[in-house]
Amino acid sequence: MKYGYYPGCSIEKNAYAYHQSAMAIAQAFDLEFIEVEDWNCCGATEYFSVDALPAYALVGRNLAIAATQKLDEEGNQLVAPCSACFLNLKKTDHYMGESPVLAAKVNEALAAGGFNYKPGSVKVRHLLDVFVNDVGFEAVAEKVTKPLYGLKIAPYYGCMITRPAKTGSFDSAEYPTSLDNLMNALSATVVDFPLKAACCGGHMTQISEDVALDLMFRIFKNASDNRADLIVTLCPMCQFNLDAYQEAVNKKFGTKFNLPILYFTQMVGLALGISEKELGIGKELVNAKDALANIKEEAPPKPKRVTRSREALPMPTLEEV
Repeated sequence: MKYGYYPGCSIEKNAYAYHQSAMAIAQAFDLEFIEVEDWNCCGATEYFSVDALPAYALVGRNLAIAATQKLDEEGNQLVAPCSACFLNLKKTDHYMGESPVLAAKVNEALAAGGFNYKPGSVKVRHLLDVFVNDVGFEAVAEKVTKPLYGLKIAPYYGCMITRPAKTGSFDSAEYPTSLDNLMNALSATVVDFPLKAACCGGHMTQISEDVALDLMFRIFKNASDNRADLIVTLCPMCQFNLDAYQEAVNKKFGTKFNLPILYFTQMVGLALGISEKELGIGKELVNAKDALANIKEEAPPKPKRVTRSREALPMPTLEEV
């Protein structure tokens, strides 16, 4: 299967391990990702609130190039591993299609560079979507040679991948489960994690660090309270914040969180028997070595099913009206 690939700026620097591991596991599933030629930054999250039209035009240029490049065999599917890039590409295509006025203004701006984009020409998808819905959980499980037995994972989606729901989503906006199910396919133990779709603070670290640290503290505490060994994410911004600012959170709140933040592609790669070096494991700031040492060679025993005693009090029932 072939897909267009929009890497985004972070992939080339602080999130290179994400790209590295994604390309490593792609080979195992016969996936080919073809990079968009001469792509530019998506504007991240702030630009749309600063000046909307140039922001849409900036993203529209990438869509126009992808549409012209004809990146795959079944129509132009453009895959973004970064949640911010995914959201910006997807919402630009959606809102240009919804508003002919916006589309006309964006195309007027694009014309200066010799570009034009017809909304709907490119189908924007997140990298997780491809592994969940095109590859599938069963196919992933069949490739597993080193199950992640005993490793307790808190699956963290962040706030952008399923929002806004109006643009269409492959998972629930409030309580997504696709990453949970993918980790289950690797035989990992997925812990209860109610804050899985909460915001990590994004670029608030540069605007109001206290607010960002408060948000991250809640995420760490929620994962820690549920005894997670590590947090697995699918977004470079989320990975960076939770990894780079974990020490600052500990300093502010007097905590001792030590939760490695890895990408879902790295976890899939480990279960497929790919080396840690090839997956970029070790590049994270909060070292994952101790957490990964919790992986067992055999599956842990299943918890015994609790049955009600015959002497137990009856369950309350509602009277029929």
